[in-house]
Amino acid sequence: MSLALYRKYRPGTFAEVKGQEHVTEPLRQALSTGRINHAYLFSGPRGCGKTSSARILARSLNCEKGPTPDPCGECDSCVALAPTGAGHLDVIEIDAASHGGVDDARDLRERAFFAPVSARFKIYIIDEAHMVTREGFNALLKLVEEPPPHLKFVFATTEPEKVIGTIKSRTHHYPFRLMPPGTLRGLLEEILRSESVPYEAAALPLVVRAGAGSARDSLSILDQLLAGADEAGITYARAVSLLGYTDGDLLDEMIAAFAARDGGRVFGAVHRVIEGGHDPRRFAMDLLERFRDLVVLANVPDAAGSGLLDRPGDELERLTGQAASMGPAELTRAAEVFNAGLTEMRGATSPRLLLELMCARVLLPGAGQGESALLARLERLERGGVVAAAPRAVPSSPAGDPEVLAQPQGGAVVPPQDVAVPPPPARAAGDPSRRADSGGVEERAAEEWPAAVRAGAPRPTEEAPAPAPVRAPAGGGAVQQAWPQILEMLKRRSPAVWANVNTNARVVGVEGDLVTLAYTQVGAQRYFVNGGKDSVVASAIGEVLGGNWRVEAVLGNGGTAGPPASAPAVRQPRPAPSPQPQRAPAPEPAPVRTQAPPPVDESWPDAPSDDEGPGPGPGSGFAAARSAAQAAQSRPPKSAAHGWPDAVPGRSTAPSGEADEVDPDNDADADTDELTGMALVQRELGGTVINEIDHS
Repeated sequence: MSLALYRKYRPGTFAEVKGQEHVTEPLRQALSTGRINHAYLFSGPRGCGKTSSARILARSLNCEKGPTPDPCGECDSCVALAPTGAGHLDVIEIDAASHGGVDDARDLRERAFFAPVSARFKIYIIDEAHMVTREGFNALLKLVEEPPPHLKFVFATTEPEKVIGTIKSRTHHYPFRLMPPGTLRGLLEEILRSESVPYEAAALPLVVRAGAGSARDSLSILDQLLAGADEAGITYARAVSLLGYTDGDLLDEMIAAFAARDGGRVFGAVHRVIEGGHDPRRFAMDLLERFRDLVVLANVPDAAGSGLLDRPGDELERLTGQAASMGPAELTRAAEVFNAGLTEMRGATSPRLLLELMCARVLLPGAGQGESALLARLERLERGGVVAAAPRAVPSSPAGDPEVLAQPQGGAVVPPQDVAVPPPPARAAGDPSRRADSGGVEERAAEEWPAAVRAGAPRPTEEAPAPAPVRAPAGGGAVQQAWPQILEMLKRRSPAVWANVNTNARVVGVEGDLVTLAYTQVGAQRYFVNGGKDSVVASAIGEVLGGNWRVEAVLGNGGTAGPPASAPAVRQPRPAPSPQPQRAPAPEPAPVRTQAPPPVDESWPDAPSDDEGPGPGPGSGFAAARSAAQAAQSRPPKSAAHGWPDAVPGRSTAPSGEADEVDPDNDADADTDELTGMALVQRELGGTVINEIDHS
């Protein structure tokens, strides 16, 4: 049975310890001058030589020619404490993971006061010292603080912060580090020469990378490769398949496909990785490592000579060509994309999808909006490549010209210099294409309730042209297309304003830098205007489209903001009142039929409901109001003198302190000079009273 390499080649002196000169040199100097402390604390990552250095220290202290930095290796103590020795009675190694309790500490304290058997010092090496409990450390505190002259302590741990401060303050702390890649590779080559095993130079970097700076882990991996090696020794192909790394040829193909922007080759390589059973995360890590090497080469051409890269000569030439094919900016952006993607792949349900998305982002720098994406696009243009941007919908020429119009970033269509675009033809008011051109404003006059018309005002005739709907100017396409992004930006700026605009408003027109929003509710429109929310919306539009914008709010399909101003009425002399008709208790008469009104739109003050009017029969509620309005429309328009009065004519006021005794059910006792109630309605509207509503 062969001995493991990490045990067979374990260092026996401080001179044999590799990569820890910052620790071994001070210890050798302390042994030479005799300034030896009673307790030491060795900390550092796993497999970096902490326990081996503790054994070397014990061997140097108990050597017959010592204390000395270079043990003789011939005395009984040196032979017993050699890397392959059986151990010594006066050097006790304790695993704190299983002996870290307070009872173990008390037992150690009782035995520590006994003198050593044959050595100069009794030395306790406590491995994994961070596993000792607080009670155990407290039980050892007095012994570590004031030990007997023959007692020495060496604590070894990977987590020195878990050692209580009272113990740490009484020790000499020496932090160990990971072994540098160059030093570790030299150690591996030395061991392979000692074992007389052939190897390929490209395989050793894989072992060094898998060992991650730990000498013990690297020797364990090398031992595994030696166990499966044949007459050819350690080969690159065997190391790649055994360690699970991505083949360098596949990485070269990926980089070449990225440089040529060949999406088929990129996704084909990803497919082969998945079909081969490789881990997508491992492949992404290997590709990120390759991008790192290329970024270094792109910025430091002599990286191999300066020690920044440890690669064979032929591989360096290939990497130099790959770095030149992409450029520093594009390589940096690709490395950033894969670095962020590796973070997202932790616990992902579909690692392959995330890997393909990362490749797609690298292939399409135009999809990004950051500075790195812009630099990558400029760098690709300088190399003579073609930058693919996100596809945009470009309308064709109105004249049917197949030439594609140029479209800038903002969304407005700008024709080329040599193409004349005729103005769009005029369309009728009811043409559906007119609604499409007006930026989404629909003509809903046929479906909506007609606008209110005051009594006595002239009615629009059929010859009068209907008001044209609000149309969006040529620049409105950009706002219409970017409105979802504007709402999203507004939501981040002010959720309250976003809720008001998103629920109640819509864009009905853009003229220059003025954006018009139409509101369907008066309260929401007044909240928008009175609260000064237009500046918030304008800043959100500017954030998305750039430039300075103004925003106004209108009601319905174009009414301006705020309540309508009413013109003062002109008082005219009124004719003598007619006698007040008396209400007859006879049964309800049939409604008076009037001449059929001309075929014009009816104008109503509000949309009535069928449940208005408490009176029964055909003369109550909605039917009575409609009959009265039809009778008024059959008559010619009245002059301005008979228009709607400024205020309700006043009644005769009662003396102070007395209530008005006018009968609410009948106006017969009203002043003859003033008309009120139904008589006033009869005179002003020119209709016939069908039936009064009895409120009793």
